[in-house]
Amino acid sequence: MDRAPADPDAALRDRLADAVVAEAAFEGWTRTALAAAGRQLDLPAGEVDRLFPGGPIQVLTHASELADRRTVRDMEAEGVLALKIRDRIKAAVRIRLERHVGNREAARRALAVLSLPFNAGLGLKLLYKTVDALWYAAGDTSTDFNFYTKRATLAGVYSSTLLYWLNDRSPGAEQTWSFLDRRIDDVMKIEKLKSQVKRWTGGSKTGGGKTAARR
Repeated sequence: MDRAPADPDAALRDRLADAVVAEAAFEGWTRTALAAAGRQLDLPAGEVDRLFPGGPIQVLTHASELADRRTVRDMEAEGVLALKIRDRIKAAVRIRLERHVGNREAARRALAVLSLPFNAGLGLKLLYKTVDALWYAAGDTSTDFNFYTKRATLAGVYSSTLLYWLNDRSPGAEQTWSFLDRRIDDVMKIEKLKSQVKRWTGGSKTGGGKTAARR
């Protein structure tokens, strides 16, 4: 999960992405927001385009991946691995939403951009990267079919919780965290049932799948 080496602009690119996230709440994920963020950081003319030649979509992608890295960092710093698995996942989703998803309006506008047909592939890619990062930080070491089913399951939990959070006006978003608890409880019940069925049927007759490649 560490950043690839030798990017002299990494810190500045991160700062600019953070500034764009703040501006996107008002201007959307647009070149207007990029320009405003550049002025906020007193960047010289042309610097914004040099750092993000792909424009707003490249910034949105970078901001999502940056949020993933920060979530993993926070999970590791807080010793999440010492928790039970359901609590690890709850902590992962909560840290990602509470600390690193950005302003609600910026997140809502980001989802609107990613829901456009020509951005749908990118939206799925970013969602996969997020849930993969959360499972990584939660200590997942699966390499068989479970690798994919775990990520598909968490994608559903994370996406539905994000949508709930966007419209939650309860103090401290407590209704969102109650919703998250219920979603995780549902998943754990399904996993328990699957485990029982496997025992009843004598387990799988096939071997594990191919080792899944991590980024």
